[in-house]
Amino acid sequence: MPPPKRPPEKPKNVAATLKRVFSYLSESKFLLIVFFCCVVFSAGSQVLGGYLLRPIVDEGIKPLIGHVDDPVRMSKFIWMLVRMGLVYGMGALSAWLYSRIMLSVSTKALLRIRTQLFRSMESLPIRFFDNRTHGELMSLYTNDVDTMREMLSNSLANIVSGLITLVGFFVVMLVLSWQLTLVVLVSLFVMTYVTKTIGGNSAKFFIRQQGALGKVNGYIEEMIEGQKVVKVFCHEDQARADFEVLNGELCHAATRAHTFANILMPIMNNLNHINYALVATVGAGLAIYFPSVLSTGTLIAFLTCSNQFSRPFSQMSQQINSILTALAGAERIFRVIDEKPEEDNGYVTLVYAEEDENGNLRETDHRTGIWAWRHPHKAEGTVTYTKVQGKVELDGVTFGYVPEKTVLKNVSLYAKPGQKIAFVGSTGAGKTTITNLINRFYDVPDGKIRYDGININKIKKADLRRSLSMVLQDPHLFSGTVLDNIRYGKLDATDEECIAAAKLANADAFIRHLPQGYHTYISGDGSNLSQGQVQLLNIARAAVADPPVLILDEATSSIDTRTEALIEKGMDRLMEGRTVFVIAHRLSTVRNSNAIMVLENGEIIERGDHDDLIAQRGKYYQLYTGAFELS
Repeated sequence: MPPPKRPPEKPKNVAATLKRVFSYLSESKFLLIVFFCCVVFSAGSQVLGGYLLRPIVDEGIKPLIGHVDDPVRMSKFIWMLVRMGLVYGMGALSAWLYSRIMLSVSTKALLRIRTQLFRSMESLPIRFFDNRTHGELMSLYTNDVDTMREMLSNSLANIVSGLITLVGFFVVMLVLSWQLTLVVLVSLFVMTYVTKTIGGNSAKFFIRQQGALGKVNGYIEEMIEGQKVVKVFCHEDQARADFEVLNGELCHAATRAHTFANILMPIMNNLNHINYALVATVGAGLAIYFPSVLSTGTLIAFLTCSNQFSRPFSQMSQQINSILTALAGAERIFRVIDEKPEEDNGYVTLVYAEEDENGNLRETDHRTGIWAWRHPHKAEGTVTYTKVQGKVELDGVTFGYVPEKTVLKNVSLYAKPGQKIAFVGSTGAGKTTITNLINRFYDVPDGKIRYDGININKIKKADLRRSLSMVLQDPHLFSGTVLDNIRYGKLDATDEECIAAAKLANADAFIRHLPQGYHTYISGDGSNLSQGQVQLLNIARAAVADPPVLILDEATSSIDTRTEALIEKGMDRLMEGRTVFVIAHRLSTVRNSNAIMVLENGEIIERGDHDDLIAQRGKYYQLYTGAFELS
């Protein structure tokens, strides 16, 4: 059986993750340059607008006092106001433009991330999925990607704009009054300390929140899929109790995270008010008692700049929460992207071939040809071809999903071309594991598996699996028409080939009674079909591939006896001339096998055909005479 699920890991390297997130934006370099220019212009307009208050007051409003009727002074004042309006107008236009640009850039970056994530996931070995729940993986595409979207489209732009604005206002404040700037710096030090303290606690609990959210999503998905089982065994109360535990953990983490996050803004606002009042008091004293040091216009401009100086600081503090949440999700995404893909060092490939007059094989493009293994020999610089026959041999195979637990122990068996080999035994005996190893879902650490005399480690996995068809115990259909699902076994199969495969599996009769026949749309993993009908389509999918080796992993376990009898008639035709491995709980289905392997605790304890095993009066005899089905 697969190893137990492991808990999600916590983010470890925030700086490296942030750098990697930004690398996805670098592919839109021109737009990023335009974005940066717009941000600079937008932030600069705010800074310049604040600075222009000094000449407006000192050179525009003061000269008008007592001289309102002076057209020259009035026109100068109006021009100053127009100039300020133009500055702010261009700044607003720039802000709109960089927001649109960042939205476009971030959307494309997320497209690349999701694409890379899915491609990486498709290249991972089955072992990776054994260790993770569906909900945990789905959370990567939903919650984690969504938090990254928020960071890239909003938080990033706000922080860049805020930093430029901070620097700009700081320079302007120094130019206006270095004395008042010192007062602002003291307040800034206090705000920095508060942000660091509260933000640190917020980060810790936001990381816990994301982990807890993944657990809750995974549990909900499992309960939805298994709702019938829950109700059959009256497990509702326990399911609710388990959910309440997980939901409580999520509630606790989310409450603590948002508590620290939500108190940050009110605290920063009050500190801003204190800072403003302090600067206004000190500045008023300087303007009254030392007018040569600080003019009225300079004081008003400085107060405006200091107020706006703390505003981007507060806004950036708010972005800490979304950034930390996004980085926590990004690390989980990147860990999947960086997972080591399924290894494949095989070099023997599957090709179409034809025989010449001397019986030698040569490669051909004709799909009507026979299948052959193309085996290149690098040392000699030659290529040999071996006809695919379906001969499978296991020699001393020992395997375990985890090192500390061995599932198969020194298993050896031989299947000649066209033979039907059956595996029987109790659950956990290792039957399915053998078929998983033949498919190279897992690689064998000890022993060898040969296919037509070739070590399967030398065969490319894609080519190996093309030569096999497998009907799984748990049937699975995809959203699409009946024809689409049958064609999944052979993507270039014609409609006629798919229909022939359905007839072979005795699925044609029920398909033609569907509303649109073969063009009936199937959704929700075949929720509009019975379990037996779903399995019939899976068998038809295997039939259309027309492989030399067929693996039936309890293929008829979900089908009633009458339907099973119909299938077996079609399966007999399908199995003709093929090597077939059968796993079955119903011993009646394996009676006509050429060889039956009885497994117990990962070892083959008996082997032979039905009559031989009955004559031995061993484990098989006990199972067969005691019950026709294994529990």
